[in-house]
Amino acid sequence: MSFLLGVVVFIVALLVSIMLHEAGHFLTAKKFGMKVTQFFVGFGQTVWSRRRGETEYGIKAIPAGGFVKITGMTEMDDVDEADEPRSFRRQPGWQRLIVLGAGSFMHFVLAFVLLFTVAAAIGLQAGGNSAKLGTVVSCVPANVNAQCSPSDPRSPAWRAGIRAGDTVLAIEGTPVHTWSEMGAAIRRQPAGKPITVAVERKGHRLTLHTTLVTVHGHAGSFLGVSPVSVIQRQGPLASAAYAATSFGTILKGSASAIADLPKAIPYLFAPNRGATAGGQVTSVVGAANDTGQVVASAVGWQFKVGVILLLIASLNIFVGAFNLLPLLPLDGGHIAIVIYERAKALVARLRGRPDPGPVDFRKLVPVSVGVFALLVAFGVLLIMADIVNPVQIQL
Repeated sequence: MSFLLGVVVFIVALLVSIMLHEAGHFLTAKKFGMKVTQFFVGFGQTVWSRRRGETEYGIKAIPAGGFVKITGMTEMDDVDEADEPRSFRRQPGWQRLIVLGAGSFMHFVLAFVLLFTVAAAIGLQAGGNSAKLGTVVSCVPANVNAQCSPSDPRSPAWRAGIRAGDTVLAIEGTPVHTWSEMGAAIRRQPAGKPITVAVERKGHRLTLHTTLVTVHGHAGSFLGVSPVSVIQRQGPLASAAYAATSFGTILKGSASAIADLPKAIPYLFAPNRGATAGGQVTSVVGAANDTGQVVASAVGWQFKVGVILLLIASLNIFVGAFNLLPLLPLDGGHIAIVIYERAKALVARLRGRPDPGPVDFRKLVPVSVGVFALLVAFGVLLIMADIVNPVQIQL
């Protein structure tokens, strides 16, 4: 039930993101006096629609996107003579660029707001990278997302007598000082091998013994502990700084993932899929699965909400950046055409020649169709990979 709730949360977040993207195009087009005839969320059969003024608002059956129809987007569109002055193609280049870029801008704004909310309303982890333990898992779960059941065997940490509040000093003789060091030391130990775990408890050093195991979906050997984490809400300036820094980091990672997409295709169905940035890119199915995993995980509500908001923010940054690629039919492809047209017009003006006019879009239709087909094919491939070889998130 918790997993399904997470999937529903993701679907709602996806629809909100789509609506905001289209609202960016819609509001800027309206602001510049362009005629907008349709504003729809989804594709396929119309489920509901209502006309207000000159615009029809509605919902389509397939919630996998959306569109805003602006009169006269290209020279190929038939436009009534009375509407021609308000058509997209007759507006100044700078206005068209703003309208085209507004969709990605809304993704970026939403992502920044979510990142700010994580820091200001949910809080950031403080002092969570120590080797002090916050909880000890009582069982070896069937998989990384499963809850403990009476039939599950006791976890290695439970069998060793490790307790919440202990501070881990060493794993099999390797000193550790932080949670990161402890995790690395555990992963280096093979499952099934007896090891020693040195802990400090009430000022005394204890050497405990156990045997690590494997859990499906968990990276490396499994001990069954989690760190102490203190969540602290940040002030407005600190939250804005966190949002800006995180935005830059995610944007850089998104660019790396986009660049790695072609190389990642052979690894989508390989066991080490998540080893590359491109391999970690998921479809809406994978993103919904990730959100379901978070909601179903045995962690505190603050951690759950924080991770979900970070997932949604990351998705919006990736989609916003991807949409700006100079490829038709993406917004970035249309932006590239407007820039090219204006550059040609500038050169012609400097040479004392007339404006050469708009690009012949009919010549670009095969390119647009080809790119669209490739995007659909890759999307289907990602969905298949997310079903049979999902990327497991580590909580």
